[in-house]
Amino acid sequence: MAKGENIFKRKDGRWEARYIKGYEVSGKIKYGFCYGRTYREAKEKVTKCKAALANGAPLVTSNSRHRFSFYCDEWLRLRKPRIKEATYIKYNTILERHIKPKLGVCFPLGFTTALIDEFTRELLFEGELAPKTVHDILVVLHGILKYMVGVFPGTFPAVEVNYPKVGKKEMRVLSREEQKRFMEYLMKDMDECKFGVLLALFTGMRIGELCALRWENISLTERAIRIAATLQRLKDTEAVGSTKTRIVVGTPKSDTSVRLIPMTDFAFELCERMNPKSTAAYVLTGTKEYMEPRTLQYRMEKYTHDCELEGIHCHTLRHTFATRAIEVGFEIKSLSEILGHATTAITLDRYVHSSMELKRDNMNKLTAAGL
Repeated sequence: MAKGENIFKRKDGRWEARYIKGYEVSGKIKYGFCYGRTYREAKEKVTKCKAALANGAPLVTSNSRHRFSFYCDEWLRLRKPRIKEATYIKYNTILERHIKPKLGVCFPLGFTTALIDEFTRELLFEGELAPKTVHDILVVLHGILKYMVGVFPGTFPAVEVNYPKVGKKEMRVLSREEQKRFMEYLMKDMDECKFGVLLALFTGMRIGELCALRWENISLTERAIRIAATLQRLKDTEAVGSTKTRIVVGTPKSDTSVRLIPMTDFAFELCERMNPKSTAAYVLTGTKEYMEPRTLQYRMEKYTHDCELEGIHCHTLRHTFATRAIEVGFEIKSLSEILGHATTAITLDRYVHSSMELKRDNMNKLTAAGL
């Protein structure tokens, strides 16, 4: 640092240049700050700011004194009216647990691709987070960085976010023999909860949608089930203490998740057998009291343990339904709408699992081609 320049290297590796921005009424000096990755960059910025002050031009660094955590909060505040409560809680958790503790003290104009890469490395190897979890964190960070470009037009550095490779996890699907065994178990001494699990297997509905399903949403005349709500246990952002949660019954995951699912003949017969006392009753309980997803998961653990089935949970039923549908030649657009997906690509990529039996049948078709 040259004498009188007021430019020095910080502990985080960046260079900081300070200049007199003005004076308060009391006569106290108001300083301005510029930051750079090198001494020369910081000096060039501070020189421009001094020249702008001398010419009466506006300073481009007027917002740069806020730390990154400030802009994280602003980004989330602006997003809140446009996203679902569950999404807001997810974003807030990512900010508070991962982004703000590691990047919150940084100054926005000092962000670099190398800084983001180091942040990613720490999440993966020091935090030992799964690549999918790190990917979700970086998606939120990327959204904030895009917001920052608008806050600092022309001055925010070009930063690249390099996402970790997320391996495709093969989802567990019930084989036909396992499915038959599981159905026979559920139909023996069938109660409301077992009936609901069967209904999920026959329709592919999500666990939250099943927990929120009431008998008023099942039409025996139309032989169809209307999915119009989902039930979740979410973090209570209004309560004191981070461990507080509450049950929220709201609209489904997306607009396409609000749908009408036709029933198979078997599902229709089961619905007729249940004979609910009230249309306002929840399907899983037969009363006006709901069953939350966590309780249903515990029930599923018992059911699958009794059937000697391993690696099975509620979402397995959804994947099994989609796979059986493809095996019998289900039209993909119809299947996508029944599952509540926005596109058929999601259905094919995530929810369709070709069995060895189906692969063998398709390979045998090549006989006609002389192979």
